[in-house]
Amino acid sequence: MTNREQRNPIGGHVPVAGGLAANGLSHSERIGAEAVQVFVANPRGWATPPGNPAQDEEFRTCCAARGIPAFVHAPYLINFGSHTEATAARSVVSLRHSLRRGRAIGAEGVVVHTGSATGGRERAVALAQARELMLPLLDELTHDDDPQLLLEPTAGQGSSLCSLVGELGPYFEALDRHPKLGVCLDTCHAFAAGNDLAAPGGAKQTLDDLVGTVGPGRLRLIHANDSKDVCGAAKDRHENIGAGHIGAEPFADLMGHPATEGVPLVIETPGGEAGHAADIARLKDLRNTP
Repeated sequence: MTNREQRNPIGGHVPVAGGLAANGLSHSERIGAEAVQVFVANPRGWATPPGNPAQDEEFRTCCAARGIPAFVHAPYLINFGSHTEATAARSVVSLRHSLRRGRAIGAEGVVVHTGSATGGRERAVALAQARELMLPLLDELTHDDDPQLLLEPTAGQGSSLCSLVGELGPYFEALDRHPKLGVCLDTCHAFAAGNDLAAPGGAKQTLDDLVGTVGPGRLRLIHANDSKDVCGAAKDRHENIGAGHIGAEPFADLMGHPATEGVPLVIETPGGEAGHAADIARLKDLRNTP
């Protein structure tokens, strides 16, 4: 990899139906990915399927050989702020599964949405429950090759526990600023929540606020997505790079900020394989332009 590629590997979320290595890695090659994100379970279900050891080993070995950082996205149903006992209990099982599967495939991090306070409960109560349920999972990450747990703030819908980057502060405090805790910043979510990346200096301000809130070195992944909606709309609708209300230039600003040194960017944009290849190429152009 060149120095610019090492600074910000750019890739995408890849499908793994048909084989984690067999399909995921071939797809990553076709779209020009330098980093990958995968699901290890149905993202909209509670099932915790076992991996295929041969596929796991091939995926891990190939990613290491090619210098491709890999990440796991935990299922969307996980919500540690839920007032429903069954949802909270299933969230523990599901996230533990993603973390253990992450280690098996050599993932650097497991991304989980920060969730919401449901049932009319206060945010402080929901955060206290998140602490009770999540700290034991973090404490289980004792192996050198265990992934980090990456909190992904949401777009601000409903009773979100964390959407603006400043709201990561109480979440990190609730989890004792655990050494295995990191952040995945989704640009569409951040913009939808009210972090105006498109304003002059907006990307710098957002990253400055992030570092000021959680400290240096905690940002480990960026979900690079433009937004179909305006800043503050609280709508999680992704758009292709440069085609939405964020625009292309803020992504160049993000990649030039000291906080993103060594941080991969992964797209989750529309358009299928062709659209993903085009978005990755666009980000590479932005990264490589002095």
